[in-house]
Amino acid sequence: MTSRVQAALAKAHTLIEALPWLARFQGATVVIKYGGNAMTEEHLREKFADDVVFLRYAGLRPVIVHGGGPQINAQLDRLGIESTFTAGLRVTTPEAMQVVRMVLVGQVNRDVVGLINRHGPLAIGMSGEDAHLFTAVRKHAVVDGVTVDIGQVGDIVEVEAGAVRALLDDGRIPVVSSIARSEDGTVYNVNADTAAAALAVALGASKLIVLTDVEGLYRDWRPDAADGENEVIRRLTATDLAKLLPGLSSGMVPKMEACLNAVRGGVPQAHVLDGRVPHSVLLEIFTDEGVGTMVLPDTAARRASTTNELNGSDT
Repeated sequence: MTSRVQAALAKAHTLIEALPWLARFQGATVVIKYGGNAMTEEHLREKFADDVVFLRYAGLRPVIVHGGGPQINAQLDRLGIESTFTAGLRVTTPEAMQVVRMVLVGQVNRDVVGLINRHGPLAIGMSGEDAHLFTAVRKHAVVDGVTVDIGQVGDIVEVEAGAVRALLDDGRIPVVSSIARSEDGTVYNVNADTAAAALAVALGASKLIVLTDVEGLYRDWRPDAADGENEVIRRLTATDLAKLLPGLSSGMVPKMEACLNAVRGGVPQAHVLDGRVPHSVLLEIFTDEGVGTMVLPDTAARRASTTNELNGSDT
C-alpha cells in the first residue's frame, strides 16, 4: 500500500470516527467562549474560524462569545490610560469603559466576524447591549473581606436571547461581545466566560466550550513539572468541581465557574479546552477521546456510571 493511499485511509478513518457525533449533535446549539492565544495568534485565529464554519456546515448551530483582554490592554497603554486589577478584576473607570467598549465592539468583534465571513455570509456581530441581550448590575470585588468598588464591571442578571435565536434560525453565526447594560442604561464590562455560560443556559445549548491557554483543569498543578507530567482531569461532576473551586488559581476560577453555572443551569456538558491546539474545538466534538476537561451535571455522571453510556470525553 502506497503512502498516499495510507494517508487517504487515515483521513477516511477520521471521517468515520466523526459520524456518530455528527448524528448526535445535528441541530445542536454550541456556545464557544473565544479568547487567549487562540484569539491573538494569527494561525490559530484562522483555524478557529475554519472550525466554526465547519460546525455550521456540519449541521450544528455555533454561537461565539468573546472578550479581548490583550487588545484592551494594548489600547489603554497606547492612550496612556492606567489599568489596574483588584481581586483579578479590571478596575473600569468611565474613561476605561469607553476604550473597552470601542475595542470589543469595534475592533475584536469586527475581526472575528471578518475571519468567519471569508467562507461566506455567515457571521453577524452584536454586543450584549443589542436588543437588551445582557442586562447587568454593578459588581464589587471583595478584598480581605472588604467590598471594593471597581467601577463599571457588571454581573449578568438577565439574558434576552431572542435576537440570537433569530440569527441561528436564519442560519447565521452570532458573534457576541461581552458588554452589557443595566436597567438605567449604564454600560458594563462583563467577564466573557460568565457571559458565555449565561447565554448557553438561556439558549438551552447542548455544549459550552471555553477556550483557554492551558490543557484543561489540572489535578495537582506543579509549576516545576516537566511537559506532560501535570495530570489533566478529563471529566468531573458539578459537585466535584464546586469542591475544587476555592483552591484554583485566579485565572481558572471564572472559567470553571462558568462551566459549573452552565451545567447547573441545564447545559448537558461544559468543556475547557486548550485554544493553543489547532482545531481543538473539532477534536473535542468529533473524536472519541476528546481533549481538555469536561464538566457534567451530577445526574448525568451517575447515569453514565451505571449504564456505561459515556465512552470518551465527548459523549
